[in-house]
Amino acid sequence: MNFLGRVTERKQLHRMDKSRQQEVTLLYGRRRVGKSALLQKFLEETETPSLYYECKQTSEANNVESLSSLLSESLHLPPLAFSGIEPLLDYFFHRAEQSPFLLVLDEYPYLREAVPGLDSILQSLIDRYAESSHLHLILCGSFVDTMKSLLLAHNPLYGRISLTMELLPMDYFDAAAFYPTFSAEDKIRLYSVFGGIPYYNRLIDPHQSVRDNLRDLLVASGARLENEVPFYLQSELSKFQNANEVFEALARGFSRYSDILSQSHLSSPTLANVLKRLLQMNVIRKESPINDPNNRKRAGYYIDDPLSAFYYRYLHRYASQRQVMPPELFFDRYIADDFETSYVPHFFETICRQFLIRQNRQGRLKEPFEAIGKYYYDIPAEHRNGEFDVVTKDRLGYTFYEAKFRKEPVTSAMMEHEIQQVNATGLHCHQYGFFSRSGFETIDRPDIVLYPLETLYKE
Repeated sequence: MNFLGRVTERKQLHRMDKSRQQEVTLLYGRRRVGKSALLQKFLEETETPSLYYECKQTSEANNVESLSSLLSESLHLPPLAFSGIEPLLDYFFHRAEQSPFLLVLDEYPYLREAVPGLDSILQSLIDRYAESSHLHLILCGSFVDTMKSLLLAHNPLYGRISLTMELLPMDYFDAAAFYPTFSAEDKIRLYSVFGGIPYYNRLIDPHQSVRDNLRDLLVASGARLENEVPFYLQSELSKFQNANEVFEALARGFSRYSDILSQSHLSSPTLANVLKRLLQMNVIRKESPINDPNNRKRAGYYIDDPLSAFYYRYLHRYASQRQVMPPELFFDRYIADDFETSYVPHFFETICRQFLIRQNRQGRLKEPFEAIGKYYYDIPAEHRNGEFDVVTKDRLGYTFYEAKFRKEPVTSAMMEHEIQQVNATGLHCHQYGFFSRSGFETIDRPDIVLYPLETLYKE
């Protein structure tokens, strides 16, 4: 199976590996994001002697026995016996005094749970061998809260971590490498559901349509991913039902804190805590207008994980109907039309943002921007306010973007109308950009830039 993407992350790991000093790397990210696959690919590429161990949710003694056995097998040593995790880890630090050695402890939170004071044990070993050992230690884990806590000032490992890597879902461009034979339109549709999680994208069947993939992976009874979202949330949250209430409100389009509170049955402190946890898990995001970033009342919460958005918009909302209907009929009645006219166009805006960020980072924009996001407008005289979803800010001012995922081309009259509406709110831009699924009528205005769909997938 080919390894796709993660070029930047692999370069970071190889730079660390070239160090002749002791190194401690922290790698974390949500389940299924590809942490273990990245580490295994890196270990295939490095020439440094290494050992990969996936910590188990068992006792200290069981982990010590398993890691000792793996060590003996890997280094062709006679069976080794250690009284506990501290002397075993000490062995690795001591061995690396002679030559560099790479030790990966995957699912570190499981070992940490089994061994009280493990962070302190590691801190003591790191300090003791700071000048003499060439051990490159990688601690990896899916429990983001736990892994981030290792960086806090009160944690014994504070100041000992030399490289911190949070592995995030891939963007739309890298994710498309998993389904290269699909059209640009269908790549948009697939990303709108499966996002940038490698595990999900590897399940997509290139010989089936988007519709058939959604049916077989999500909609049909017993589908591979039908319970993926609730299982993931339950593994991270103590009160899963509270998250359900928040997601239900978000899936219906409520984004302001006060609106989410009114739509749920949660107290304000409980809601604040749930939102905080979901933000830490990177399944939702909090966004303030770029023209009023410090106004908490105008900040909104949005589902950032496409699979969660699909699950709560369709599968969770219509769970009873899904249980008694054939999957084809369920798809036609509750998904098909809304998916094309509302759901995918919403994520098309997200993809256009990601495209602009890629272009900006690669220096391909005529005028680099310093911020991208929503723009809030308020017209008291007309008792009207609202937001523009994709606006960038640079040294010349603002650029407004409109993303159209529709069957018909965008006409010059439509573009002029959009620009007039923008100007009417008081937002005057030095440039206007338009993305279109179905192309454009030509327009002769130097302040307009056009992005056909195929542009998004060009290197």
